[in-house]
Amino acid sequence: MYIKPDLQFFSQEKTEQATPKKKLDSRRKGQVAKSTDVNTAFILVFVFLCLWFAGSFAAAEIFTIGQYTFTNLLTLELTPGNVEALFLDLLKQVAVITGPFMAAAVLAAVLGNYLQVGFLFAPETIKLKLSKINPISGFKRIYSVRALVEFLKSMLKITLVGLVTFAVILFAMDDILKLSLYSVGDSVRFVGNLTIIMGLAAAFLLVFLSILDYLYQKYDHEKNIRMSKQEVKDEHKKAEGDPLIRSRVKEKQRQLATSRMMQEVPKADVIITNPTHYAIALKYEEGRMGAPVVTARGVDFVALKLIGIAKHNQVPTVENRPLARALYGRAEIGDQVPEELFKAVAEVLAYVYRLEKKV
Repeated sequence: MYIKPDLQFFSQEKTEQATPKKKLDSRRKGQVAKSTDVNTAFILVFVFLCLWFAGSFAAAEIFTIGQYTFTNLLTLELTPGNVEALFLDLLKQVAVITGPFMAAAVLAAVLGNYLQVGFLFAPETIKLKLSKINPISGFKRIYSVRALVEFLKSMLKITLVGLVTFAVILFAMDDILKLSLYSVGDSVRFVGNLTIIMGLAAAFLLVFLSILDYLYQKYDHEKNIRMSKQEVKDEHKKAEGDPLIRSRVKEKQRQLATSRMMQEVPKADVIITNPTHYAIALKYEEGRMGAPVVTARGVDFVALKLIGIAKHNQVPTVENRPLARALYGRAEIGDQVPEELFKAVAEVLAYVYRLEKKV
């Protein structure tokens, strides 16, 4: 016995790369390749760099606040007005100290998002969907291959960051053991510098890991938006339109073009025929045209129709089989007569003009 494969099953497998339209639709829905690790790494780098450059300023301001507090505020009389003024004054000072670091974090988050997805506004992502609070869907998200991958990534990051920070501490162990010999200011300065070095080392490590994670997220995103062969065909059909409708549109356009062409026949100077298979209408206006122009052309039924309209409107018809074939093959409607046919066409027009004078 032979088992006949179901070809329809294979056609539904998502093996095709997403089309540009599918990618654009996914982007509008907020479905883009994005790694949150990139944002985290950028924020850490920017904040620790800001600490590196502005840390001394922040430390000086904190010491100033502490000194002012122990010098002037311990004996301050606590009244509602004094407490409010003190709170606002301390709030301003804290804003001055933390402002640069907050601005660096915001800038890093914006830059990290922009480098990954560019400018993106997708209001559909914030719409309330019951599937987001469905416990069954949540359980599937928790216990899935993707969740396992995220868990392994987190463990890898924790392990590597721990190793890097431990290496920095181990490298500075001699100075750490001598902290008891330093003054309070020097000890604080050393610990602060060591903290910044550990933070930058961990941040740059996370930047490297986030690049790898972004490449994985991009691969996973492209895999998730793959399309089946049938979906690709359906999209092309929608983009190009139904073949039946397209054929009707083309037929309608052909009819309109033929109708406009027939309207030009009464204005022609002469109709050159084969006599029944080809018909070409020519018009020449001396002073306005450099050469005669083809205003209508046709073969078989259309040719007979052109000849009929010409006779009805008393447009001269001249039988010249070679010239009719040559004009049909070398000139479209609206084209001037080819230069190599000037002499033959001129003889025909001269003959027509002589007939009109006799009449």
